[in-house]
Amino acid sequence: MNPQKIKISDYDYPLTDDRIAKFPLARRDASKLLLYRHGEIGEDVFCHLPEYIPKGSLMVFNNTRVIRARLLFRKATGALIEVFLLEPFLPADYERVFQTTDCCEWLCMVGNLKKWKEGRLERVLKVKGQEVTLTAERLGEHHTSQQVRFTWTGGCSFADVIEAAGQLPIPPYLNRDTCESDLTTYQTVYSKIKGSVAAPTAGLHFTDEVLAQLDACGVEREEITLHVGAGTFKPVKSEEIAGHEMHTEYISVHRSTLQRLIDHGAQAVAVGTTSVRTLESLYYMGLRLQQHPELTEQELHIDQWEPYSTEEEIPPVQALQNLVDWLDRNGLSTLNSSTQIIIAPGYEYKIVKMLITNFHQPKSTLLLLVGALVGERWRDIYRYALDHDFRFLSYGDSSLLIP
Repeated sequence: MNPQKIKISDYDYPLTDDRIAKFPLARRDASKLLLYRHGEIGEDVFCHLPEYIPKGSLMVFNNTRVIRARLLFRKATGALIEVFLLEPFLPADYERVFQTTDCCEWLCMVGNLKKWKEGRLERVLKVKGQEVTLTAERLGEHHTSQQVRFTWTGGCSFADVIEAAGQLPIPPYLNRDTCESDLTTYQTVYSKIKGSVAAPTAGLHFTDEVLAQLDACGVEREEITLHVGAGTFKPVKSEEIAGHEMHTEYISVHRSTLQRLIDHGAQAVAVGTTSVRTLESLYYMGLRLQQHPELTEQELHIDQWEPYSTEEEIPPVQALQNLVDWLDRNGLSTLNSSTQIIIAPGYEYKIVKMLITNFHQPKSTLLLLVGALVGERWRDIYRYALDHDFRFLSYGDSSLLIP
């Protein structure tokens, strides 16, 4: 199958607004869990998930943390301008940009852009009891985003500034404002590394109790970081997916995690589609190094259609070993790169053997990813979920997919 020829209309299903969970359940692990195991469909409650993961399996979690990416400014004219942080530009590194203490630049989406043709936006806020003036200056267009320079007084970090000034972005399809409760419920309990503008929502069901139960059942855990971009909500507007451009997302994987994957035969249980995209991208990065061992981190970036145009194959363990060797040669302990990978029917999974994920929007690239794992049975899975009152999308219920 040539995935570029897939018609997105073939990945549609009826999702009405009343099926979209506007808020999470009071207890994360009380959500329903759809079980798809080797063609059989059933259900349970998420807190029982550890019973279904084989002992000795390696589960991979995305430990990214959602930032307060929505910054609101009001002009002297009264016009409200929303500046939505997408990715750091200067410095381009997430960790460094949050540590800056006076100035940084981001690529942003700007709401009400026509009212901000020139000049600086300014607002005064309190950061840890200190009065700080935050200024935004638009530097011009960069591809489809706006390059914005932020400066601020007080010598505090940019992380502290947006913690005080920003709003946590919740998915647009919830059709509501961010609530105080979202500050907690729209983060996973294991979130650590700031940088996402959307949560890796499959992880929202996990509690400390479920994680402890996984440990007790002999299931091993590792963490990777993929910062989820706003592009995750970007609808596929082209008739065929060949016309859809995937967004770039930034990944960070420790050498120890790569070694752990190797020790598990390059087989993993992925928690969420972001973990899937990271793990599968690692294979193609390692394959690239097989051919060109002197590549830089930036040159390890995986293009959208690369998996479908690459004829050479190597064992996944070898691909991961290539990455470990590359890190060692370069004196690095962490792989930092990026990916645009699109996983669609016709894709052959290399590392991911099981997937824990929520129920995704119709005609979305995330639904294509599920279709690549379970084939046409995705229709039966989603029909079952609709018929059995499962809750959909970010705050909805979960599924365990074992092809």
